[in-house]
Amino acid sequence: MRLKLAAILTAASMAVAAFGSDQPLKLQAVPFTAVRITDSFWSSRQETNRIASIPVSLDNLEKAGNLSNFRLAARHVTNGFTGPVFMDSDVYKAIEAASFSLATHPDAQLEARLDSIISLVAGAQQPDGYLDTYFLVKEPGRRWTNLRDCHELYCAGHLIEAAVAHFQATGKRNFLDVAVKLAGHVNSVFGPEPKRLGYPGHPEIELALVKLSRVTGDPRYFELAKFFVENRGRHYFATEHRTPPEKYDGSYWLDDVPIFDHEKIKGHAVRAAYLMSGATDVAGQTGDERLLAMLDRVWRNTTEKNLYITGGIGPSAHNEGFTVDYDLPNLTAYQETCATVALAQWASRMSLLYGDAQYADVVERGLYNGMLAGVSHDGQKFFYVNPLESAGHHHRQEWFGCACCPPNAARTIAAVGGYAYAVGPNSLWVNLYIQGRVKTPLDGQQVCLDVESDYPWDGKVTLKPTFDPPGRHELRLRVPGWCDGAALSINGQSVAAPRVERGYFVVSRDWKKGDVVKLNLPMPVRRVSANPNVVADRGLVALQRGPLVYCIEQCDQTAAVASLSLPPDASVKVEKSKWFGGTVVVHASGRQSAQLDWKDALYQSETPPARAEITAVPYFVWDNRQAGAMKVWLPVAPVAQKK
Repeated sequence: MRLKLAAILTAASMAVAAFGSDQPLKLQAVPFTAVRITDSFWSSRQETNRIASIPVSLDNLEKAGNLSNFRLAARHVTNGFTGPVFMDSDVYKAIEAASFSLATHPDAQLEARLDSIISLVAGAQQPDGYLDTYFLVKEPGRRWTNLRDCHELYCAGHLIEAAVAHFQATGKRNFLDVAVKLAGHVNSVFGPEPKRLGYPGHPEIELALVKLSRVTGDPRYFELAKFFVENRGRHYFATEHRTPPEKYDGSYWLDDVPIFDHEKIKGHAVRAAYLMSGATDVAGQTGDERLLAMLDRVWRNTTEKNLYITGGIGPSAHNEGFTVDYDLPNLTAYQETCATVALAQWASRMSLLYGDAQYADVVERGLYNGMLAGVSHDGQKFFYVNPLESAGHHHRQEWFGCACCPPNAARTIAAVGGYAYAVGPNSLWVNLYIQGRVKTPLDGQQVCLDVESDYPWDGKVTLKPTFDPPGRHELRLRVPGWCDGAALSINGQSVAAPRVERGYFVVSRDWKKGDVVKLNLPMPVRRVSANPNVVADRGLVALQRGPLVYCIEQCDQTAAVASLSLPPDASVKVEKSKWFGGTVVVHASGRQSAQLDWKDALYQSETPPARAEITAVPYFVWDNRQAGAMKVWLPVAPVAQKK
C-alpha cells in the first residue's frame, strides 16, 4: 500500500542514501513499558481497555466456562469440559492484556485477580509440565496425538507469551515458572532425533518461544522455535492423519511445501501471519538467506495482492483465510480482527529486521483501522469479522463461542506503545507518532524524547529529544506512505533537503538541550483507487485522510447509502466533531441516484442524479451509533436504483 518514494517527497527536497534496502539492520524494539502515552487518541482507548474491555473479557471467561475447565483439570476430573479445543488460549491472552495494562497503569485489584487466575492455571499443570485442559479433562491419555487440529502447541504458545508479559509487568515469577516448566516439557518431546518430529497446526508457539528465550537467556527455547519453523512443510499432518500423499493438500496449515519454498500467502490468515512472525524472529537471529528470501516473497505477495485498505487480511469465511490473489470482496470480507493483529505483529518484526518504513506503514494501517474497528467505543462489544460494506445487519457482539478476537485486541491496545519506537546503532527510530514520552538506553547512554501531536487528526508533530550525555546521534522519523510533501525543521529553521534512508528522515547532529524538531505531515483527504485486478473495487473509490480510512454510515446521510456516488470532481472539506474524542469528519459533494420503478421494464432513460452531501467517518468508529448500512468503497458514477 505504500506509495513510491518519488511520489511522496520530491527529489529536489531529498537525497536518498545509496545503500540497499534489502540488508537486514536488526533493530531492537523499545518496550511499551518505556513509552508513556498522553494523547487524546490512544490514551483514552487504553483507559477504556483497562476499565471495560479487560474486565469484560475476564468476566466472560468465567461465564463461558474457560476458567471452570482449569478447575476441573486441577481436580483431575475427566468430564465436563466446556467449549472448543482452544479454550485455554483465550484465558492466556486476557492475562497478557491485563499484564500489559498493569505495567503502565498499576491496579492492585486487577493484579490480585490475575494472581488468582494464575494460581488456578498453575494448579492444573501436571508434574511433568504438561498443561492443556482439553486433554486433561476431555481426552486424557491422548496428548500430542493430533497436532494438526487440537491446538496444544498454540495454547502453550499463548501461555508462554502471557507469562513473559506478566513477568515483565510485575517482576513476579509465579506465571513465568509455569511457562518454563511447560516449555521444558514441550522441548523434551519435540526436536531432532531421538525426540520426535512435529509442529503446530496453528502456529504461535514459535514467536512465543523466542520471547521466552530472550527473557530467560536460555537458548534451548530459541532452538525449539527454530526446529518448529525449519521443519514445517514436511507433510507431518499427512502422516499424522494417514492421508495418502497424492490426496494431501496441506496449504490450509502451510504444510504443503518446505518453509523455504513458499511463494505467496495462503491458507488460514491468522495461522499464516503468526507463522511468518515466528519465521521472521528466527531469520533475524540466524540470518538464514533462504528464510529471508521466502519472507520477502510472501510479504510482497501479501501487501501487493492480498491486503485490505483497512490493514486486514483473509477475505474468505470458508477457510478464515485466503483464496486467490486480488480477491478482496467488501460485503463478504472476513478480515478477522485476529488476522489484522497477526499481520501487524509480522509487519513490526519486518520493520525491526530491515528498518524500512514500508513495514511500519502496514503496522499503522492495521492498528488505526482494522484492529480498532474490532472493539466498540465503550469497550464492551467486539467484531470478529470486519466487512468493508454492510446492509445494516452486522454488529459487534458481547462475546463469541470462539472468543479469540476480544482479548487479542485488548492486549494490542494495552501495549500499542511497543510498536512506536526502535533503536539501532546510535539512532532512535520513530515509527508511530503518539503524543507522550519515551525513555530508553541508546548505546550505553540515555535518550528521552517528548512528542507533542494531535495525530492522527493532525499531521503536525513536535519532537524534543534529550540525550544524556549530549552528543552526535540520529533521529529517524518515518515518512508515512500516504504522505506527500512532508516537511522538517530544526529549531525553527526549515531543512531544505532532508536526508532520507529507507523511508525515514534521518536527523543526525550534535544534540543540545532545548533542541526542537518539527515534522509536518500534510493530511489532505485522498481519493484511493484499487488495482484493476481487484474486481470488487472497479469503478469505486475510497477516502483516506492521514492513516485513517473512511466509510459512510446511513445515520449520517440524508439519502440511502446504496444510492450515493462520489464523482471525480467532488469537493471535500473536513470538520472536527466533538464525538469519539474529536473525530475528524469528511464532508463531500456527492450524487444521489434516482430511484426508478423497474416493474415490467428492462431499460429506461437515464435520470440525472441529484446533488447530495456525503458525510464520511473513520472506519474504526462505524456501528457505534445507529444500526444502518455502511460502505468504504463508493462508486464514482451513479448506479441505477430500484424503488
